[in-house]
Amino acid sequence: MRVFPLVSTRSLARTPAGSPAVDDGHWGQALAQPAFRRSWLVLALLFVVLLSLVPGFFLYIQQRPGAVATDPLLALVPRHDVAVPVFALMYGSVLAAMGWLTRQPHLFLRGLWGYLFLLVLRMSTIWLVPLVPPLDLLPMPDPFLALVFHTNASEAITKDLFFSGHTSTVVLLALAVRGRWWRGALAVAAVLVGLLVLVQRVHYSYDVLAAPFFAWLAYWAAGFVVRPAAETRA
Repeated sequence: MRVFPLVSTRSLARTPAGSPAVDDGHWGQALAQPAFRRSWLVLALLFVVLLSLVPGFFLYIQQRPGAVATDPLLALVPRHDVAVPVFALMYGSVLAAMGWLTRQPHLFLRGLWGYLFLLVLRMSTIWLVPLVPPLDLLPMPDPFLALVFHTNASEAITKDLFFSGHTSTVVLLALAVRGRWWRGALAVAAVLVGLLVLVQRVHYSYDVLAAPFFAWLAYWAAGFVVRPAAETRA
């Protein structure tokens, strides 16, 4: 039986050694490929289904009882309200990386598949590991997520703990881009976000330490759906 990949390796441009480009960079050429269009269609449909489930899932999680984790490492981290720096780093990283990725059609597509897998992994682990946040949590309401969950900004979801979505998202972005500067900057941002969510007490250290592994797993899985272009090693 012949298997048709969602994106064919033939559609991906080869990159000369030492060149900073890793994709054909032309949306017109990419969209002319049936496999590329098919992958976008499947991705869009899956996102519609998943995002329709997200609000109800997290509202259920918020009502579910859970356990307080023992975390000696968290006790060593100072406690302060750092919500503004967290959001600035998080959404700043998203905007910067998306700006870069939109010029690389296949890498952009792989990054979105990676994010879909990351959401599925995170919902699965949150379901399997029922926790309540640290007792000295400092609320960190996100107005954007309040729109998604149809709640007031003051009613933040706090039991979405294992693993850290903020940290894993920035790690995923660091994996999705190419180039030493871009990857290095986003890696630093991911470390800072991971530290700051601990300072804010919205996560346990276990949530943050596990986040890079799950981000890598999601991006790795996305590579089987969208075969990456020849990459310049950073």
